[in-house]
Amino acid sequence: MDARFARMLCVLCLVITVGAFTQEGFKEVLLKRLGLSEVPKLHKRDLVDLVIPDHVKNKYISMLKRHRVKRRALPSLAGILRGIPGNAGEVLYSDTTMRQNLIFDMEGRIPKNSEVTMAELKLFKKPLDRANLPAKQSHRPVSNARVSVYWVQRQHDGTNRTSLIDSRLVPIRESGWKNFDVTQAVHYWLRNKRREPMFLEVWIEGERVGSHASEMAKAVRFTSQDPKDKALGKPELVLYTLDLEDYGGPGDCKEEAVMGKSTCCRQKHYINFRELAWTQYWIIEPAGYQAYRCSGGCLQPPSPLRRFGYRERTCAVAESSPLPMMYLIKRGNRTEIEAAEFPNMIVEKCSCVTDS
Repeated sequence: MDARFARMLCVLCLVITVGAFTQEGFKEVLLKRLGLSEVPKLHKRDLVDLVIPDHVKNKYISMLKRHRVKRRALPSLAGILRGIPGNAGEVLYSDTTMRQNLIFDMEGRIPKNSEVTMAELKLFKKPLDRANLPAKQSHRPVSNARVSVYWVQRQHDGTNRTSLIDSRLVPIRESGWKNFDVTQAVHYWLRNKRREPMFLEVWIEGERVGSHASEMAKAVRFTSQDPKDKALGKPELVLYTLDLEDYGGPGDCKEEAVMGKSTCCRQKHYINFRELAWTQYWIIEPAGYQAYRCSGGCLQPPSPLRRFGYRERTCAVAESSPLPMMYLIKRGNRTEIEAAEFPNMIVEKCSCVTDS
């Protein structure tokens, strides 16, 4: 570990030990991690026609799956959602991408005082229609298509903004159910707190760059939400939840912690990258995340012991985990996308430590 990286870690420890990220402290950590002196001067136009390279997308998804929030044991099935009647969910085609829109009614689907621990999107891949395959030519064989799932956030100005949720290669010649982990999308919807359905987009692309791979990918078809689509296996959103009364995480704050009446515990603290002026164009993914913070008081040593050097005990971070991020970098006149893990971004456990 070089000296610069070690200094960065020390700064980050100071930021999270006090219990929460401050905007300035958080900004300083990111800049130090990237070796930058200031936030790149990026604008909305830098996102126009922006294409995420496959190797960056694969790296981000791999990190995201590895560091996905730990799921608790024994979740119960909350419901299987099959779309909203009357909303067909259109299918859009372009030269390189096929996009299928999905709409799910979430209102009242999640039991009160419960937590969504897992959500799966199940798509049924139709049997291959060979008439959709391009004519055989002397190309390198293509066996798979890249299928990615995005959460769609409706902006107040009428535009949409998407967040990459899951991505995988799907064999072109196989049919049947394909599952995607969309837990993060449901968490985003819950954070949004709007009384509207959840919108997802499924992108089907070539497994590699090139027109032949794109043409092969167009042969992949999933059953849609359109009632006119008579194929078996409509898209399903499967939700799993836990009753917090029975399975509440040890060490997490109860309601009284908000009033400052709790012993040391972990409290929810969400950071929304889309609402911070300096991150909304810089950080591509994720849209935001649950960072948590440490809150509450600690039992103090008796006064006689303090005279012998026993210091005050404070509630601080005991364990943390990294956060995968995808972000823009300016190199001269070029804007590029990179992915990396930022250590110690999510508070996993709080405990009382001696202030030294």
